[in-house]
Amino acid sequence: MAFAAMLLLLAQASIGMLVNLYVSVPTRHPGAHPSGYLGGSLQSVIWAIAHGPAALAVHAALGVAVMSIVIGTAIDALRHGRRVVAVWSSIAASLVIGAGFNGASFLDFNDNASSLIMALLAFAAIACYSVVMFHLAGAPGGSE
Repeated sequence: MAFAAMLLLLAQASIGMLVNLYVSVPTRHPGAHPSGYLGGSLQSVIWAIAHGPAALAVHAALGVAVMSIVIGTAIDALRHGRRVVAVWSSIAASLVIGAGFNGASFLDFNDNASSLIMALLAFAAIACYSVVMFHLAGAPGGSE
């Protein structure tokens, strides 16, 4: 699961760079400049998936899927009782959730700092999964 999560994050980051370079997010759309962050962000993400440019729609939809997968990976690691793997998987999941919030913030306010933070958090999560893979490679059976 950790390897799949890492591959999906790499794909997500690649699509995010494509979006960053070639997609202009309109400053006015449902959820833009919300008075309440969570409600506005949810509207922004729904808008991006349903009505945004193709690359943005894929990036937003994959982001929601990746968030579910990394949370599942962390829960699975906790169930298996390998403390190091559980800790690094949980840190990775937290970083991905943070990246998702910054992605939603970028949709809401079109602030480039949010995009940068999103990318940096995703790359940090990939690094965490690299640590997980390193520890699993040395594990007896190596399949946790």
